[in-house]
Amino acid sequence: MFIKTLAAACAAGLVATTAMAQDKSDWPSEITIGTASQGGTYFVYGNGFAGYMSEALGVNSTGEVTGGPVQNVTLVETGDHLMGLVTMGPAYDAWMGKSELAPGLEHRSIRALFPMYQTPFQVVVLRSSGITSVSDLNGKRVSVGPAGGTPGTYWPQFMTAVGVNANVSYAGAADAAGQLQDGLIDAFAFAAGVPISAFAELAAQQDVVMFGLTEDEQASVLEAFPAMAPFTIDAGTYAGHDYDQPTVALWNFAIAHSDMPDSLAYEITKLALDNNDRMVQIHATSSETLAENWDKNTFMPFHPGAVQYYEEKGITIPDTLK
Repeated sequence: MFIKTLAAACAAGLVATTAMAQDKSDWPSEITIGTASQGGTYFVYGNGFAGYMSEALGVNSTGEVTGGPVQNVTLVETGDHLMGLVTMGPAYDAWMGKSELAPGLEHRSIRALFPMYQTPFQVVVLRSSGITSVSDLNGKRVSVGPAGGTPGTYWPQFMTAVGVNANVSYAGAADAAGQLQDGLIDAFAFAAGVPISAFAELAAQQDVVMFGLTEDEQASVLEAFPAMAPFTIDAGTYAGHDYDQPTVALWNFAIAHSDMPDSLAYEITKLALDNNDRMVQIHATSSETLAENWDKNTFMPFHPGAVQYYEEKGITIPDTLK
C-alpha cells in the first residue's frame, strides 16, 4: 500500500512538474519593465522588482529608464515593453485616446496586474530661496521632472490652477536635483512614492525646505483634477523635516500587455502581492502593494492571470474590469 501511495504521489508530482514546465513554454526569454528617470521611486521600485522576478521566476527581467508613466503606457500598448509602471491619471488619458505621446490612439491592449502605491506631489527648494509654497513659485525657474512623466504632466497644470506662472523646465530627477544645488533652478517640483531618493539625498547634503500644497491650493487642485486624492506626507519622512505636508496624490499600478501569457501574469501578480516583506525591502512605498488595493483601479481591465490570483484570494473582480 505504501509503495502504491508513494508511486501515486510521485506520478502526481511528475504531472504537476510537467504541467508547470508546459505552463512556462510560452513565457518570453526576457522582460523589460518601463520605469522612469534615475533618482525617482519608479526607477528603484521597477529595477528592484525586475531583479526579484529574475531571481524568483527564472525569467531575465530588467528595468529601463524612460520618461515615466505617460511613455510607459504607450510602450506597453505598442508592445515595445511587455510590462510598465503607470499612474492612473496618465493611464486613463491613454485609455481614452488622449495621451500626449499618441493622441487619438485608444490604448486598449493594456491590462492591470497589481497596485503599487500612491504618488504624492511634492516640491523641494533651498532654504536660502525664501520659497515656502507653490504660490511663491510665480516667475521662478521650476523643474518638473522629465517631459511626459507624471510630475511633468501635472505640475504645470497645477500651477495654472492656483494662478502661478512659472518658468518650467524638464529633467530627470537626479539632474533636477543637481540643477537645484547649482542654482540653475529655484525649485524642483516632482511626484513619486515617498521617500523620493533624490529629495532624501538633497536633504542630507543641503539646507532645504519641502512642501506640498496649502489648504487653499489643495482645494483648487482637487476641484480641477477629480482623479487626484488628498494625501499627507508624514513628518519625519525626510531628515530634518518634522512637519506634515498636505498635498495630493495618484495611485500607481503595474501593467502588462494583453499578450502576456496568463500563467506569467499570474506568477508576477502573486510574487508582488504574496511577499510584502520582500517588496518593502525594495522600497518603503511597497507597504501599499497589497491585494486589498485592487479597487484603486476603476477603468482598466485586469489581466486574466491577475484575475485568477485575486479570485484565489477571495476577491471578486467586477465584470467591468475583466
